[in-house]
Amino acid sequence: MLFNSYVFIFLFLPVTLIVFFAIGREGRHRPAIAWLVGASLFYYGWWNPAFLGLIIASTLFNYATGVALARRQRSAAGKAILAFGVTVDLGILAYFKYAHFLAENINSATGAHLHFASAILPLGISFFTFQKIAYLVDAYRGEVRNYGFLQFFLFVIYFPQLIAGPIVHHKEIIPQFARDRVYRFEPRNLAAGLMIFFIGLFKKVILADRLAAPYGTPVFDAALHGITPDFYEAWGGALAYTLQLYFDFSGYSDMAIGASRMFGIRLPINFHSPYKAVNIIEFWRRWNITLSRFLRDYLYIPLGGNRHGPLRRYLNLFLTMLLGGLWHGAGWTFVFWGLLHGFYLAVNHAWHGVRRLLGHDPRLSSWQGRVVSRALTFAAVVAGWVFFRAGSWDAAVTMIQSMTGMHGFSLPPEVMKKLGPLGSTLSLLGWQTMDADLFQNLKGAWLIPLFLIIWCMPNTQQLMARCRPALNFDTLEQTPSHLQWIAWKPSRLWAALGGAIAVIALLNLSRVSEFLYYQF
Repeated sequence: MLFNSYVFIFLFLPVTLIVFFAIGREGRHRPAIAWLVGASLFYYGWWNPAFLGLIIASTLFNYATGVALARRQRSAAGKAILAFGVTVDLGILAYFKYAHFLAENINSATGAHLHFASAILPLGISFFTFQKIAYLVDAYRGEVRNYGFLQFFLFVIYFPQLIAGPIVHHKEIIPQFARDRVYRFEPRNLAAGLMIFFIGLFKKVILADRLAAPYGTPVFDAALHGITPDFYEAWGGALAYTLQLYFDFSGYSDMAIGASRMFGIRLPINFHSPYKAVNIIEFWRRWNITLSRFLRDYLYIPLGGNRHGPLRRYLNLFLTMLLGGLWHGAGWTFVFWGLLHGFYLAVNHAWHGVRRLLGHDPRLSSWQGRVVSRALTFAAVVAGWVFFRAGSWDAAVTMIQSMTGMHGFSLPPEVMKKLGPLGSTLSLLGWQTMDADLFQNLKGAWLIPLFLIIWCMPNTQQLMARCRPALNFDTLEQTPSHLQWIAWKPSRLWAALGGAIAVIALLNLSRVSEFLYYQF
């Protein structure tokens, strides 16, 4: 079941809310939690009931393992139990996500004849696997309280964050289930949650989905099938996907936070204007924030972090981002994307080190420096997204070559005609006339308003600052002072604006389209 579907918006969500508060207001917290667990299982099983057994069995296994670890904290036996639990979790993930990829590469390298059919990937398996691994590690460290089974089950299966994150931490979510006010209906939570949800739906339906078919997808599909785009076409397709992914992930993140807020539960912010970042370090503090946190706390720091000198630090960055790339998908393009960002991060940290040696504070910069840094960071991110999106290694290389001008340049037909003799000269130099239909799809005007939105406008959590929309809100960049006047508040004006946003999005919900992060 997708957030951007009529059955979710008009049936599942309102029924789940009404019954939850009807049970909870009588002080029956456990039955209310049980209802929410059952509703979440129904939500998950709507896509493919066959995988309900997997997620239930996996949750039971991890709860039992966590109980065993809590009794054997930081002991040899506990370490063995932890290794077994993590191995089982990663083994399940590897079977569904990586077995076919590994078999293909082993066969290619050795001439063996291993065969693993491509398995259907259970929805959300990458997210809830990391979530449960973090729980097991914390149980071994003695950082887990004696949670009840229902609370743990809801922590894993809670539907707003189940399919595509955020990767929530047990300390963030389970204690909220113990608060009495969560079970009392609060109109302000409903109003704020609906506003956040429909802003996210608008981003998904009106912005993200409208960028895919006419702009980004045709160019990447052409490269996949051996058709070489020129400079203009390649950049148009890459930028279209860059914006599509931005609004798709941003929209999903908003809808998850909004749906959860209606229940009085705050999720962590997972997306915070990443294209405003002035370097790659900051980008990863803004993009998929909870994944970055997991990789830092449960991989980078245990590997040694920056405690053993710069070379070891750079190696740890590469290994961490390699796993981050593989987490997103089983393919060499994802491996390279992760290593590329590891290289970006190493260069970024090295540059900060050089600046410190010169007596500069890396945190300080002029506005001109920030503009240049943001442009360079954005260009690096776009180049990385090419490998992230391309259907094959060859297609990614073709796109990058075209974006650097190696496959020629072109001008729109109207421009070539008006140039007259100059156009003929450019043709002799290798310039081409762009296909008229493709030019109509790649006109640059659509870029301008979208870039103004992502670079100049406050994001959703900044607009909703007065209601403190999420858990980690205070740790992030706040609404600029000159834009605070437009911040949301319960009022007729905002009710009308929210209603208009909802109506526009719902009227354009003509087809069901999955969120891009569902495939990870």
